[in-house]
Amino acid sequence: MSDSLNVHFLSRKIHSLTGVVPVGAFLAFHLWENSMSRFGGDFFNEHVVRGIEHLLNYKLAIESFLIAVILFHGIYGIVIWWQGKSNTSRYQNGSNVRYLLQRLTAFTTFAFILWHVWSTRVAGGMDPKIGADLFSHMQRIFADPINVALYIVGIAGATYHLANGLWLAAINWGLTTHPRAQKFCLYACAGVFAATTFLGLHALWGFNHRFF
Repeated sequence: MSDSLNVHFLSRKIHSLTGVVPVGAFLAFHLWENSMSRFGGDFFNEHVVRGIEHLLNYKLAIESFLIAVILFHGIYGIVIWWQGKSNTSRYQNGSNVRYLLQRLTAFTTFAFILWHVWSTRVAGGMDPKIGADLFSHMQRIFADPINVALYIVGIAGATYHLANGLWLAAINWGLTTHPRAQKFCLYACAGVFAATTFLGLHALWGFNHRFF
């Protein structure tokens, strides 16, 4: 029994850590690079899409590693969700609401990532024209207002999950044991949520101005 508890404890620690690095760090970087869409299609395709490919000589290995980590984080997150309990129906305080939202955004973010990867990375692999002009492909996706709405919800869910996950990770790793430190960290994480959400919405604006 003790070995099982130790494995579960270690797995939860790794799950918490991977939510910060590399998953959280990659999300912030990905939103930042997509915000470069404000410079137009030529700049985005040349300096963002192909520029990243030139810099990463081990692109396939890095992508495979990221996918594996995201799958672990997502699947083990479901295990944690299954074992956890929320009492928002009895106590409507902020911590319980954030806990419930963290669980809900885990599912919406996982689904959003799968859809995003399928419609961009996989689609680009199957059709070289998409890979050569990803900017125009994203414009076609955002020509549908429903896709725009889904992306807004998906981005907001992902950035909330990251920001609240940082707050939880700080507690989990013993960085904020005092209530005052936790409160300060909460404000800082709210800033992370605002900044990363802005980057995501700014990217949407860059791809298609007419919806904003």
